[in-house]
Amino acid sequence: MNILTLISGGDIGGAKTHVLTLLRELSKTDKVCMVCFTEGEFAADARKMGIDTRIISNRSPLQDLKELKKLIDSEGFDVIHSHGARGNFMAALLKRHARLPLLTTVHSDPKLDYMGRPAARMTYGVINGFALKKMDYLTGVSASMRELLTSRGFAPDKLFTIYNGVEMKTAEDLPSRREFYAAHGINFPTDSINVGIAARLNPVKDIATLIRGFAIAEKTEPRLRLLIAGEGPEEEMLRGLAKELGVEDKVAFLGWISDTDAFYSCLDINTLTSVSETFPYALTEGARYTLATVSSRVGGVPALIDHGVNGMLFLPGDYEKLGEALSMLALNEGVRKQMARKLREKVSEEFSLEATCRTQREIYETILRRTKTKRKNVVICGAYGRGNSGDEAILRSVINEVREVSPDAVITVLSVNPRETRYIHGVRSVFSFNVLSFARLCMKADLYINGGGSLIQDVTSRRSLWFYLFTLRCAHRHGVPVLMYGCGIGPVNRPYNRRLAGRIINENVDCITLREDGSMTELADMGVVKPEIYPAADPSLLLPAAGDTAVNSFMLTEGLDPKGKYIGFALRYWDGFVDKAADIAAAADFAYEKYGLTPVFIPISNVSDAKAAADVVQQMKAPAHIIERAMESDIVIGLMSRMSAVVSMRLHGLIFAAGHGVPLVGIVYDPKVSSFLDYLGFEHYVDLSEVSADKLRALISAAVAEFSPEAREAAISRLVEKEKVNRDILAEFLK
Repeated sequence: MNILTLISGGDIGGAKTHVLTLLRELSKTDKVCMVCFTEGEFAADARKMGIDTRIISNRSPLQDLKELKKLIDSEGFDVIHSHGARGNFMAALLKRHARLPLLTTVHSDPKLDYMGRPAARMTYGVINGFALKKMDYLTGVSASMRELLTSRGFAPDKLFTIYNGVEMKTAEDLPSRREFYAAHGINFPTDSINVGIAARLNPVKDIATLIRGFAIAEKTEPRLRLLIAGEGPEEEMLRGLAKELGVEDKVAFLGWISDTDAFYSCLDINTLTSVSETFPYALTEGARYTLATVSSRVGGVPALIDHGVNGMLFLPGDYEKLGEALSMLALNEGVRKQMARKLREKVSEEFSLEATCRTQREIYETILRRTKTKRKNVVICGAYGRGNSGDEAILRSVINEVREVSPDAVITVLSVNPRETRYIHGVRSVFSFNVLSFARLCMKADLYINGGGSLIQDVTSRRSLWFYLFTLRCAHRHGVPVLMYGCGIGPVNRPYNRRLAGRIINENVDCITLREDGSMTELADMGVVKPEIYPAADPSLLLPAAGDTAVNSFMLTEGLDPKGKYIGFALRYWDGFVDKAADIAAAADFAYEKYGLTPVFIPISNVSDAKAAADVVQQMKAPAHIIERAMESDIVIGLMSRMSAVVSMRLHGLIFAAGHGVPLVGIVYDPKVSSFLDYLGFEHYVDLSEVSADKLRALISAAVAEFSPEAREAAISRLVEKEKVNRDILAEFLK
C-alpha cells in the first residue's frame, strides 16, 4: 500500500502525536510519504522517526498544487490521507486530478477549533468546512466524533472510527517527586496527593472548573495539591481565580512541560475538564503511569472510562461533582489505586498503538476494496426511531447480519426519527413516511427488508398495517427483491385487512422468515402460499450484551451493586394491567423475601414502562429500583443477563432474557407472547387476565428451581440454530 499524507506541519499536542506515531508504525510495513506545507519541529521530529517527509512550501497554493500533482503522477499512490484545514484543502483541490480516494482524520470539532479566534474561524474554518465536504471518507478520533460528523450531515457509511493509541512502555530514570519540585520551583510537601492536568489554558479546556472543584476537595483532604502544565490566554484569569478561592499556595502553574513523563509520574490523580474533546491523549498518557482519573463526560472519554469502575466522570462545568470525585479518591487510597490499575489494563488491551495501527490498516483496506467493487444497497423498514429498545435491538441485529454477509453494503433505514437512527446505528436513514424518498431508494436498491417485529397486525393501528403493505408493493414494483425478516405475523383481526394483507404478501414478497410457529398459522389462514416461508427466530435473540465494565458502570450510576442479586421486571400498560399491579407487587415482594432478589424494573419503552413500574412499586413492601432513563439496547440486554430471573410482559424482555439463558416468567397480554414462549419451549407463563399473586409466586419458584446450567446451555444452543436460518436466507439474497 502506498499512502500520501498531507498536513500543515505546524500541528502540536495530540494531533501531532497521533499522526507521527501512526506513520512511524505504518512505515514498517507500507510505503508512506508525508507532505508538510511548513518546515519546522513537526517535520524534523518526523524525519527522526524515519518517516519519508517532504516539504512543499511556496508562496502560492497553486504552485504547491502543481508540485503535488507531479509527486502523485510520479509515485503512484493508492490513497490520499489528510489532516487539518490546510491538508484537507489541498487534498480537495487534488481530487479531480488524482482520482484517488480521499480520507481525512478529524481530530477535534471543526466548529470549535478556532474558538476565541474569529478571524481564523472565518478563514481557515470556512476553508476546512468546504474541504471536508469534498472528502470521500472521514475518520473521527473517537466514536463520539463519528456521531458528531453524522449529526452534521455526513453519510454514516463514509465515516470510520479510530482511537488515539498510546505506547504503554513508561520512561526510565525519571526524577523523584522532590527533584521534580525543585526543578520547577514548587514548594509542596513530598507526601502531598497531587492532582494534575496537562492542557492548553484556553476556554475549551475549562481549567476554571478544575480549580473550583479542587478548592472543594481540598477542604476535605488538606494534603491535596494541584499541578497545571500548559500555557495559554487564560493563565492570568486562572491565577486570579485560585487566589480568590484561597488555594493560591496549593496550585502550581508549571507552564509548558516538554518532559510529560516526569510530570505524570509526579501525579496521583489525572484530570480532564474540557467542554469538547475527541479522544484525548492526556488520559491515556496518564493511564501509562497508572493514575486514577477524573474527567468530564465529553467526546470519546466514556469509551475509555467506565464511571465508578476505572475512573470517575462528571458533566462539563459541574465543579461540585468534580470536587466530590477528587475528595473520594484522595480519601480512599485503595479505591484510587484499584481504579488506576483497571484503567491501565483497559488502555493496554484496547487503546494501544498496535491496536490503532491495525485499525488504520483496516480502514485503508476497506476504502480500497470499495473502490474496486459495487456496493449492495439495502433498505430496511420497521418500527424504528420510536424509543423502544426492543425494536432498536431488532434493527441493530438486522444491520449486524447484513454487514456480516455484505460488509460494504450501503444500508438505509426508514425511521420516524432519522437523525437518531443515523446517530445510534451509523447507517443512512430517511423519514418513514417520505414516500418520494422511499421510491427513490427502491430505484437503486438490491434488497428490501421488512422487519423484524410484528409489523403485519392491525391491533395498534390499521394505518400502520396499510403503510407496511404499501412498502412491500412499492419495492416489488421497482423490481427489488422483498424479504420479510424474523417477523411475527398478526393478529390481523378485521376481515378486509386479512384479505388485503394476504393478497399483497402473496403478490409482492419473495421470502419470509418467522420468529415463532403462531405466525406460520396466521399466514396460512390469510391464504399466503406463494413466498418461501421458513421458521427461524427473532433476530435480536443473539444480540450481544454490552461488556461487563460498561454494564457495571451503568449499574453503579443507578446505585445498583454489580455483584448484587436481582429479579428483573419488564412491564407495560395494557387493558387490565392496573387491576393486576397489586398481584405483581406481591410477587416482587415474594422474590425478595424468599430468594433475596431485589426487584429491578427495566423499561423497554422507557417513558410508558417506567410509569407502569411505578404503579407496582408504590404497592410493594420490599426495596426496588426503577430505571427511568433511556438505554441503548446492549445495556438493556446486559442488565437482563445479570438478573437471576426475569418477569416480563414485554416480548423483548423475554427475548433478551432467553438469549442469555436467564430463567423467565411471561405475563401474556398478546398471543404473540405465548406463541414465542411455546416455540422456544418455555412453559412458565400466565395470561394477564388470570394473573394472581399466588400464580406468579409459583411460576417464579418453578423458573428459578428448574433452570439448571445444563438447561441454560441447551436453551441457548436451540436459539442459535433457529436464528441461523435468518442469516442463511439473507446470505442467499446478498451473495
